[in-house]
Amino acid sequence: MDRITLLKSYLEKTPEDSFLKHALALEYMKLHREEEAIRWFEELLAHDPDYTGSYYHLGKALEKAGNTEKALAVYQRGIETARKLKDSHAAAELQQAADDLL
Repeated sequence: MDRITLLKSYLEKTPEDSFLKHALALEYMKLHREEEAIRWFEELLAHDPDYTGSYYHLGKALEKAGNTEKALAVYQRGIETARKLKDSHAAAELQQAADDLL
Protein backbone atom coordinates (compact mmCIF):
# COMPACT_ATOMS: atom_id res chain seq x y z
CA MET A 1 0.00 0.00 0.00
CA ASP A 2 1.44 3.38 -0.94
CA ARG A 3 1.75 6.18 1.63
CA ILE A 4 -1.10 8.28 0.22
CA THR A 5 -3.51 5.36 0.33
CA LEU A 6 -2.36 4.50 3.85
CA LEU A 7 -2.78 8.08 5.11
CA LYS A 8 -6.23 8.32 3.54
CA SER A 9 -7.26 5.10 5.25
CA TYR A 10 -6.15 6.55 8.60
CA LEU A 11 -8.09 9.74 7.85
CA GLU A 12 -11.26 7.71 7.33
CA LYS A 13 -10.97 6.69 10.98
CA THR A 14 -9.95 10.13 12.32
CA PRO A 15 -11.08 12.69 9.70
CA GLU A 16 -10.14 15.77 11.75
CA ASP A 17 -6.55 14.67 12.47
CA SER A 18 -4.38 17.65 11.51
CA PHE A 19 -1.15 15.66 11.61
CA LEU A 20 -2.50 13.16 9.07
CA LYS A 21 -3.76 15.92 6.77
CA HIS A 22 -0.37 17.64 6.96
CA ALA A 23 1.44 14.37 6.22
CA LEU A 24 -0.86 13.65 3.28
CA ALA A 25 -0.30 17.11 1.82
CA LEU A 26 3.47 16.63 2.13
CA GLU A 27 3.21 13.32 0.27
CA TYR A 28 1.46 15.11 -2.58
CA MET A 29 4.21 17.74 -2.57
CA LYS A 30 6.84 15.00 -2.94
CA LEU A 31 5.01 13.85 -6.06
CA HIS A 32 4.83 17.43 -7.43
CA ARG A 33 1.04 17.33 -7.16
CA GLU A 34 0.79 20.83 -5.73
CA GLU A 35 -2.92 21.33 -6.37
CA GLU A 36 -3.81 18.33 -4.22
CA ALA A 37 -1.32 19.40 -1.56
CA ILE A 38 -2.85 22.88 -1.53
CA ARG A 39 -6.32 21.43 -1.07
CA TRP A 40 -5.22 19.38 1.95
CA PHE A 41 -3.24 22.20 3.56
CA GLU A 42 -6.19 24.58 3.10
CA GLU A 43 -8.63 22.04 4.58
CA LEU A 44 -6.32 21.52 7.54
CA LEU A 45 -5.92 25.25 8.23
CA ALA A 46 -9.66 25.88 7.85
CA HIS A 47 -10.27 23.52 10.78
CA ASP A 48 -7.03 24.05 12.72
CA PRO A 49 -5.69 27.55 12.02
CA ASP A 50 -3.10 27.23 14.80
CA TYR A 51 -1.24 24.39 13.01
CA THR A 52 1.57 26.80 12.15
CA GLY A 53 3.82 24.41 10.21
CA SER A 54 1.26 24.11 7.45
CA TYR A 55 1.41 27.81 6.57
CA TYR A 56 4.99 27.45 5.40
CA HIS A 57 4.31 24.38 3.28
CA LEU A 58 1.08 25.78 1.87
CA GLY A 59 2.96 28.91 0.84
CA LYS A 60 5.65 26.84 -0.86
CA ALA A 61 3.01 24.78 -2.70
CA LEU A 62 1.33 27.97 -3.88
CA GLU A 63 4.68 29.33 -5.06
CA LYS A 64 5.31 26.15 -7.07
CA ALA A 65 1.82 26.41 -8.54
CA GLY A 66 2.65 29.96 -9.65
CA ASN A 67 0.37 31.79 -7.23
CA THR A 68 2.89 34.04 -5.50
CA GLU A 69 0.33 36.62 -4.38
CA LYS A 70 -1.67 34.02 -2.48
CA ALA A 71 1.55 32.48 -1.12
CA LEU A 72 2.55 35.82 0.34
CA ALA A 73 -0.88 36.20 1.96
CA VAL A 74 -0.53 32.72 3.49
CA TYR A 75 2.91 33.57 4.87
CA GLN A 76 1.52 36.76 6.41
CA ARG A 77 -1.41 34.90 7.98
CA GLY A 78 1.03 32.31 9.33
CA ILE A 79 3.28 35.00 10.81
CA GLU A 80 0.31 36.54 12.61
CA THR A 81 -0.77 33.14 13.91
CA ALA A 82 2.73 32.22 15.06
CA ARG A 83 3.13 35.53 16.87
CA LYS A 84 -0.26 35.06 18.55
CA LEU A 85 0.93 31.64 19.74
CA LYS A 86 4.32 33.09 20.78
CA ASP A 87 6.08 30.73 18.36
CA SER A 88 9.01 32.94 17.38
CA HIS A 89 10.76 30.17 15.45
CA ALA A 90 7.79 29.60 13.12
CA ALA A 91 7.25 33.35 12.77
CA ALA A 92 10.89 33.82 11.74
CA GLU A 93 10.76 31.00 9.18
CA LEU A 94 7.58 32.38 7.68
CA GLN A 95 9.03 35.89 7.60
CA GLN A 96 12.11 34.57 5.79
CA ALA A 97 9.91 32.79 3.24
CA ALA A 98 7.92 35.98 2.67
CA ASP A 99 11.11 38.04 2.34
CA ASP A 100 12.55 35.53 -0.14
CA LEU A 101 9.39 35.74 -2.20
CA LEU A 102 9.55 39.51 -2.34
